[in-house]
Amino acid sequence: MRQQGRTDGENAFRREALAHADALYNLARYLTRSPEETEDLVQETYARALRGAAGFRPGTNMKAWLMAILRNLFLSQRRGAGRARAGEALVREEEAPADDAYLRGDLELERLRRLVSEEIEAALTSLSEEARTVILLDLEDLTEAEVAQVVGCAVGTVKSRLARARSELRRQLGQYARMNAR
Repeated sequence: MRQQGRTDGENAFRREALAHADALYNLARYLTRSPEETEDLVQETYARALRGAAGFRPGTNMKAWLMAILRNLFLSQRRGAGRARAGEALVREEEAPADDAYLRGDLELERLRRLVSEEIEAALTSLSEEARTVILLDLEDLTEAEVAQVVGCAVGTVKSRLARARSELRRQLGQYARMNAR
């Protein structure tokens, strides 16, 4: 059913844009570290995307386009505020695979999952904003060229940032694994 006053193209644009809500929310959550700011940032991203829909080239990656809007909006808000955002990092909830459904009620397993999630969260938030951003965009399956477009740098720079960020995560999480293996 077509909504009144909208063309099929506008409806398709809106549907495709909304399909990336989770990815935008995840990036915003890690950038802002505040639930309230996350919601505001995602909403403003969609508002700007809808206002600038004419600037989107069909056939290009909408996810990368939306991520670029979100990141630029975040940077502009942060510069405008004159300070880095502070807030409590949220623990990313990971869904258990369906084949281990029988383990979901296991209290010890849930504690272990929370502990590991907290360590991964701490390692991610310890990275610089640039490193954290490229890691998160990479996890969203954007190509290096698309990540470069989002963050506004050369592909070689993205490769370098990814390599350094991955190395730092391996170092931090390797220390965690060694400490907890004792």
